Amino acid sequence: MSSTIAEPTVLQSLAPAPVTRTRPGRALRTLARRRAALTASNPRQIAVPMMTPILFALVIAPALKSALGGLHSHIDYVAFVAVGTVGLLVPLATTFAGLSVLVDRHSGAQRELLAAPVARPLLVAGNLLVVLGLCALQVVVVIAAAAARGADFHVRVTGVTWFVAAVALFVVLMYGIAETLAARIGQQEEYIAVTPVVAIVPWFFAGALFPIGALPGVLTAVAKLLPLTHAMALMRYGLVDPKGTGLHDIWGMTNTTAEAWLSLTVVLLFAVAFALLAVRTFTRSTVQ
Repeated sequence: MSSTIAEPTVLQSLAPAPVTRTRPGRALRTLARRRAALTASNPRQIAVPMMTPILFALVIAPALKSALGGLHSHIDYVAFVAVGTVGLLVPLATTFAGLSVLVDRHSGAQRELLAAPVARPLLVAGNLLVVLGLCALQVVVVIAAAAARGADFHVRVTGVTWFVAAVALFVVLMYGIAETLAARIGQQEEYIAVTPVVAIVPWFFAGALFPIGALPGVLTAVAKLLPLTHAMALMRYGLVDPKGTGLHDIWGMTNTTAEAWLSLTVVLLFAVAFALLAVRTFTRSTVQ
């Protein structure tokens, strides 16, 4: 009888201990610190993505203003291009971050992280937090450099709010694209080949160096569909052009605030869609 009673006790002692998941907040902080150590551990990793945007803001924009006379309006052209370079800086920074994810999958510790009791979406969220912080630092440096060069910014509390909201949502959008590509593309070389199409080509059509109205009619219509066009119009509305000329070029309305909310909604919808796609693609790639 004693052996009958002892048998369940032995079986219970041999049973594996239940796996407990790490608290989401703690796991997110740990994952973010790890990603920061990989992608922003030295000044070179932070400074290199800023080189081209700073070149546009400090050299090319003043040269174009001197050669062409600017926009022939109340908008300072150096400030106009400086904000436009944010539309190049963010895609470059996020695609480089996506490349680091691809490298981590092949030769890093991603397999060990996937075995940890951590929800898969938290891995993407941890990476995104680091990218948001890195882009924020880089954007501040570029805008400050342009201001030191003589760019005329119109700084107001509401304007800064529009600018920050547009930049943050655009970072989420672009990192969602980068993370999705990193999950779907197997080779680093293929990912690098896609980078110019994703990060650079839309920049030329979204009104970075000139208003979208200067484009041929068909390309102007295409530009209005790009989330980058809406993001840059919002950024300029916040820091450069309180009259919202870029927003008027998109929507053709008279209420600038309504246009700003419409463009913010467009960027928000794209950001949410690509963030969800990134999480789904990453999760599916980890079980293949």
